[in-house]
Amino acid sequence: MKFSTTNISEVLLISPIIFRDHRGDFLETYRFAEYAAAGIDLDFVQDNHAGSKNGVLRGLHYQIQQAQGKLIRVVSGEIFDVAVDLRKNSPTFSQSVGLRLSDQEKKQLWIPPGFAHGYYVLSDWAEVSYKVTSYYAPEWERTLLWNDPALKINWPLLSKDHPLLSENDLRGCLLKEAEIYE
Repeated sequence: MKFSTTNISEVLLISPIIFRDHRGDFLETYRFAEYAAAGIDLDFVQDNHAGSKNGVLRGLHYQIQQAQGKLIRVVSGEIFDVAVDLRKNSPTFSQSVGLRLSDQEKKQLWIPPGFAHGYYVLSDWAEVSYKVTSYYAPEWERTLLWNDPALKINWPLLSKDHPLLSENDLRGCLLKEAEIYE
């Protein structure tokens, strides 16, 4: 596997080695020793899987306690994945990483604890699987408003209409009002 830094050095893009032949392909999606050597040596405690139709935007979610590191992988389809640095004392506080992930390239995105996370579905349907380093804790979950101008996220919306959002995501708060990590 190849681990590449993004514009926020702690957020890593992971490119697997894919073995292809006339039958199809094979790849490892996780090997502890390689991830640990790249600095991802946290325990994963939960796997999540979401299926979403075109135009759905999920996020930007984070937990103010039990912060979750996330290892994101697209099983089918294509998404635009976003991580926003919410670590109060970080030199990249409020900056984001936004990358396309697809089932074709099979790349993964490592988002360390202390970041908000969300994605927008670009394909007709997408299945996203991710490992997390802390259990989901609804009492600590918070949501940033996906289109807060302070975040300067250039979402590749496929139409001029708003994306499809959950009620929770519609009520997201602005960064200047958000509870953030200490």
